[in-house]
Amino acid sequence: MDKKEKFYKDLKIKLEDNTKFPSDYLYKFIVPTTKNQVEEVESFFKDKKAKISTRASKTGKYVSVSVLIKVKNADEVIAYYHLVEGIEGLISL
Repeated sequence: MDKKEKFYKDLKIKLEDNTKFPSDYLYKFIVPTTKNQVEEVESFFKDKKAKISTRASKTGKYVSVSVLIKVKNADEVIAYYHLVEGIEGLISL
């Protein structure tokens, strides 16, 4: 099992132990402003009734993207992480 698989397995256990689903879940990402990464993140959540907020860094090189969305279970939480992980330069917090 690689590091990423272990991370998601551990996350699922923690979510199932500590969260009553369905529940609101807050994703926090940091993306560079070099391309259209903010729009890429937003595109995965735009049709899901998510509340999305952004804040640029002081230098303007990065944008913090917060996404609040109602999820059915831990698997759905992890599925969204898998969707966005291909975005260039994205950091999940």
